[in-house]
Amino acid sequence: MSKVYARRVSIAAGSAAALVCTLMLSGQTAQAAPPSPPDAATARTYLAEIKEQAEGPQDGYSRDKFPHWIDQGDGCNTREVVLKRDGTDVEQDGSCAATSGTWVSAYDDATWTQASDLDIDHVIPLSEAWKSGAADWTTERRQELANDLTHSQLIAVTDNANQEKGDQDPAEWLPPKASYHCEYARMWVSVKHEYGMTADSAEKAALKKILDGC
Repeated sequence: MSKVYARRVSIAAGSAAALVCTLMLSGQTAQAAPPSPPDAATARTYLAEIKEQAEGPQDGYSRDKFPHWIDQGDGCNTREVVLKRDGTDVEQDGSCAATSGTWVSAYDDATWTQASDLDIDHVIPLSEAWKSGAADWTTERRQELANDLTHSQLIAVTDNANQEKGDQDPAEWLPPKASYHCEYARMWVSVKHEYGMTADSAEKAALKKILDGC
């Protein structure tokens, strides 16, 4: 854990899209979490069905090949929709930018009141997806993954936690909050299974260990 991250933690201690936009327009508080992943038993079944294969090369990868933060209607892009969904009492200005609210980062339990302190994490990092099969997808399919509000692929978390994660898989990085590991593994497996991505041997072993303890 970086010194900057440790310091900040101590200080802070389409149907889905349509639903969220409706909540934004009505002023109601949204679900404050991504869509729930399958339970542990289902995730274990999904994990067994994911093809075990070494990661492909990084060659040709670019975030631009995963168009993200696309328009979700009413002038709101994907990032703004997730910030509204994952926070409480979130207020937005005329351009849909969050101006106030409270967010609790599931990765580290840090509480934030400024949207600038949050990143929208792609649970399956885009680089990881590229090496797990997305290199062969159409741009449209990659865009779907990068803006997926229907599955547990996007979550608002402490920016430093997201940056420390980078493109690492669960064999290399897990959220600082240990009690969230089961949820995180279920999210990871469900998205990889949904999109037909592969997983390397160390990744599958790490996920199996977590899910077996859920």
